[in-house]
Amino acid sequence: MFLKRAIVCGAGGFVAHHLVRQLKELDYWVRGVDIKRQEFSESPADEFRVLDLRKPEDCEAALGGAQVDEVYQLAADMGGMGFIHSAECDIMTNSALINNYMINAASAAKVGRYFFSSSACVYRDQPLGDDYLTEDDVYPALPDNEYGWEKLYAERMALAFSRNRGLPVRIARFQNCYGPEGTWTGGREKAPAAICRKVAMANAGDSIEVWGDGSALRVYTYVKDLCNGIYMLMQSDIAEPTNIGTTELTSVRELVETVAAVAGKSVEIKYVPGPVGVQARYHSTDRINAIGWKPEYTLKQGIAETYPWIEKQVRSATN
Repeated sequence: MFLKRAIVCGAGGFVAHHLVRQLKELDYWVRGVDIKRQEFSESPADEFRVLDLRKPEDCEAALGGAQVDEVYQLAADMGGMGFIHSAECDIMTNSALINNYMINAASAAKVGRYFFSSSACVYRDQPLGDDYLTEDDVYPALPDNEYGWEKLYAERMALAFSRNRGLPVRIARFQNCYGPEGTWTGGREKAPAAICRKVAMANAGDSIEVWGDGSALRVYTYVKDLCNGIYMLMQSDIAEPTNIGTTELTSVRELVETVAAVAGKSVEIKYVPGPVGVQARYHSTDRINAIGWKPEYTLKQGIAETYPWIEKQVRSATN
């Protein structure tokens, strides 16, 4: 007998793949849904449906044939900062279609609870040394990029369905997430994976290119910590958007130094022009902390889990 029945959208991607694994460990029956299967390992889902969630009939098919307790909507057209700045039209079109059709299908199917994965990109740019922002400080709205604007609109749509159609929703704003079995090359990878790849490819004493001047501050959240936060938020009574991320602020320069230390290599940094994104992110985690969530991994501990996996991918690709 299963604890609950869940649908995980975006299960061919990085975070949702790990979330499926966690739900299975919690004795859930899980159906994974995505336009593609996971690239690096077989999905642990009980059932996997390859569907295009930009189509309303495929969103209905994602929910069909099972009584659904929980829907985790993580499907999106997204990637690292380079992709976010170069594919604005695709991001806004594809993600908006997915979010529109999926929440309508979930509401019509009367699912028990609906989770939406938002992003810290909904917040404005912050100068170094700025105050910490709570979730309510997202207004007046001024996201740094179109990805953030689409996420903010999707948040409002989820909240509207909650008010007007009685669909219980939970909304998490993710900080930068990293870990094994994520995109590590090709232009959609995020900064931790990109730096791990560059260090893995470098010889001792080589230089690696980094966009900007290395001063931009970020919070990097290990994937297991993020999945724990998603699950705890879903089971909680918090109906408002909620930040999930650590409070360990790390500059891009410090990220490179951490990866190099884990790799046991000495590398030089060559700063080059590129899309850095915001200068800093200072976001309060009081709301998620109030239900008992706290990260278990420091950046160094998370990179120690991530770097060997990416190094293995690099070796396999070059052999």
